[in-house]
Amino acid sequence: MNAPASDVPNEAPVLFEERAAGAHRIGIATLNATRTLNGLSLEMARLLDEQLVTWASDPAIALVVLQGAGEKAFCAGGDLHSLHKAMQAYREAGHTDIRENAYVSEFFAVEYRLDYRIHTYAKPIVCWGHGVVMGGGMGLMAGASHRVVTERSKLAFPEITVGLYPDVGGSWLLHRVPLHAGLFLALTGAPLTAGDAIYANMADLHIASDQRDAVLAALTDSAWSADPARNASVVTDVLTRFATPAAPGPLQAHQASIATVASQPAFDDVVAGILAMDNDDPWLVTARETLRAGAPGSARLAFELQRCAADMSLADVFRQEYIVSLHCAAHGDFMEGIRALLIDKDRQPHWQPATLADASATWADAFFQSPWPPAQHPLAGLGVPPVSGVIPA
Repeated sequence: MNAPASDVPNEAPVLFEERAAGAHRIGIATLNATRTLNGLSLEMARLLDEQLVTWASDPAIALVVLQGAGEKAFCAGGDLHSLHKAMQAYREAGHTDIRENAYVSEFFAVEYRLDYRIHTYAKPIVCWGHGVVMGGGMGLMAGASHRVVTERSKLAFPEITVGLYPDVGGSWLLHRVPLHAGLFLALTGAPLTAGDAIYANMADLHIASDQRDAVLAALTDSAWSADPARNASVVTDVLTRFATPAAPGPLQAHQASIATVASQPAFDDVVAGILAMDNDDPWLVTARETLRAGAPGSARLAFELQRCAADMSLADVFRQEYIVSLHCAAHGDFMEGIRALLIDKDRQPHWQPATLADASATWADAFFQSPWPPAQHPLAGLGVPPVSGVIPA
């Protein structure tokens, strides 16, 4: 499964290949933007979504493999520079309606439709989650039917550091992490090793990175049929042959203490509990420092969204996240977080609200207000039964 080593001038940001596998074919999609650790741009999301639609309706395609170019990352997140530029123009123009930022609206709509399509795809998708998998990369990986991590995988939702929150369906995914640990991960951006990712239900199997080509060769040599369920079983059998145990990581080592603080019903108690965790493990120290330095509003929004996700379908979670994300772009801390981290690089964000105490539930209410009636929501079509794997817009 040889991924390209580097970007080539004028080469497509996503590379598509089809390999013969008997009477069938395997579709391979490679994110090809190594200079940005395969950060997901709007163009990349569109290309990938269009190709998945094509492969879904092609009876010769038995399965899809999704991977990243290079050896450093599957996908380190979204294209934050373009989003910052669009947010800055929106605010300088004096807009107040969250629908008036055309680029941001389109970016999140395309990305969330793509993520939902992967979750509901009719054919098996193998995601090779090698290296860095963060933010938008988590959105791509989360819904794949077979999620592979390697010894170099590093998974995280670090949005609190840039004034966003774990979107791309993260509210739904993190709510399902055992023992309430998903809330801890959202508030601290703490990274997961391969073993912890599997424990947290964010990955399925651990395979050594040097086995990638052998895995693809074995998939190519397998017997495929027109039955997606049968093909999914074949994929499972092949991957299981290459899988090896992954050592438990720090999330599992501290699961008891994390469960105690993250299970508290009140936001303030959860935050206070994390900040008071008395342990000098560098992983926990960094987690506490990230929460303390991160955007207070992001922490509150992550908390409220995970509470909502408990009673919502995946499609409804994406619709709610879309609304919250547009509000974050219009008047939240998202632009300021990107400025401090990537534009000016002073790492001195001026968060509003400035403190966790000020990030109240009442403050967060405005981020949940939709400017559309339900039937006109840009993602209203999510959840409509797919036809040949095609998810309506």
